[in-house]
Amino acid sequence: MEHSETPTAHGRVPKAAWTALIALVLAAAVALAVVAAGADGDADRASVASPLRADPAETVPMSVQIDLHHRGRRVPARFLGLSFEATSLSQIASFGAGGNFVGLLRSLGPGMLRFGGVSADTRIAWTDPLTPRPAWTSHSLEAGDLRRLAALAARSDWRVLLTVGLAHYAPAAAAREMRVAKRALGRSLAGVEIGNEPDAYARHGLRPLPWTAGRYAAEVRAYRRAIGRLTRGIALAAPGVSGSHSFVSWGRAVARSQRPSLLTGHHYPLGCHQIPAPSIERLLSAQTRRLEGTSLARYMAVSRHSRIPLRIDEANSVSCGGHPGISNTFAAALWATDYITQTMAAGAAGINLQGNPGNCLGYSPVCGETPQRLARGIMTPLPVWYALLLSRSLVGDRPLPTSASSPQKPNVAVRTLLARDGSLHVVAVNAEPVSAQPVSLSVRVGSGFGAASVLALSAPSPEATSGVTLGGQPVAPDGSWRRPATLPSAPIRGGVLEVTVPPSSAALVTVTPHG
Repeated sequence: MEHSETPTAHGRVPKAAWTALIALVLAAAVALAVVAAGADGDADRASVASPLRADPAETVPMSVQIDLHHRGRRVPARFLGLSFEATSLSQIASFGAGGNFVGLLRSLGPGMLRFGGVSADTRIAWTDPLTPRPAWTSHSLEAGDLRRLAALAARSDWRVLLTVGLAHYAPAAAAREMRVAKRALGRSLAGVEIGNEPDAYARHGLRPLPWTAGRYAAEVRAYRRAIGRLTRGIALAAPGVSGSHSFVSWGRAVARSQRPSLLTGHHYPLGCHQIPAPSIERLLSAQTRRLEGTSLARYMAVSRHSRIPLRIDEANSVSCGGHPGISNTFAAALWATDYITQTMAAGAAGINLQGNPGNCLGYSPVCGETPQRLARGIMTPLPVWYALLLSRSLVGDRPLPTSASSPQKPNVAVRTLLARDGSLHVVAVNAEPVSAQPVSLSVRVGSGFGAASVLALSAPSPEATSGVTLGGQPVAPDGSWRRPATLPSAPIRGGVLEVTVPPSSAALVTVTPHG
């Protein structure tokens, strides 16, 4: 979690450019506007959104082409996930007994909880009657923690990916830990990672040079032998490297020598120590999006060649725990919506957004706002959580090749997916600052579709840390979120969907087939 796929710096846009005209654009409470000439606005519809009747002369046109015939790999059932430090496992496990964390997980449907991070190697160790707590660790993991985690997994219908430490070489202790984990979690145990970001061990003094993927694979082999002597049927996820550059060699090596059930790697678009410093402008830039596409292509090339699925099992906006004023803002939700749908389109098996339940200023999807609320398991969803909520509607879909063009080249990403029922999902993220013109999308969907509804992801501004809604609805105190009964509609004329997306907003448009 300490390294990033680092984009080239852009010139910083003045903050005034982000906030100019915000009152004009957002006074009507429109994060998304539908161009629906002649549409009736009944009371129920008005309560969901206040449509902005955009004048075509005041919008930026963008044409979108979709290939309905070449369909990508179906988005797996447990595509969405969360990742936490291994030192947070005991605390997270306790949330199964109270609070709203189970409700939050259920609102996303079945998913994947991953426990790892740098602490898995440096700050926590397994203890039992045969395994005393080592002097180097500040935290211990015990059988009771795993039993409580099993109860949380059962209540939420989420599976668990665990990480055992490799930096302090202890295959026998790892084997005893995994034996207890298998007994406690049963089918809820998705697998085990051996070490976190092992490609960085030498840089952090955890292994002497030369430290190679081959040496890592040899140590993993020893761990697997020790685990196999005590417990059968535990899947390996590896190598959990810091980024796609390392994955090219490390992923290939572990795929050849270990044949894991799942390939894993990490992604942070911005680094905490970058100069110039991370910014909202850089996080949402088209340059960042292009570099992320290149990174995913590296990951997926190894996955396709080895025929082993890939999961980005640790990702978020800015490495080292996030950056206040960036990671905890609505801008991070826009970034996450874009990146999650990009991983779907690339054919990945899933993504886990990294978080810290005790840090509401960083990149955590959910956190406890006070020590008292944290102790009771009462989590507050931060803006990035809403990106997960929007994305849950896409699970089970097949991505479609999509291209977009505009003479003015606005910073807008559009992706499309085909649902099981034949509906078309169009996801648009308009990352332009609020001072920019809305973008009017013309999406050629063909004659087979007859109606479209719009689910808007909105907030007062990119810098907002609260006030985020999806379809005009916030997450309820119990962690649930309910899709509004009535959503704004968008017209389809001559096989072309017309929808206007305001700057600094995102939308999920569901286009239903005739009949």
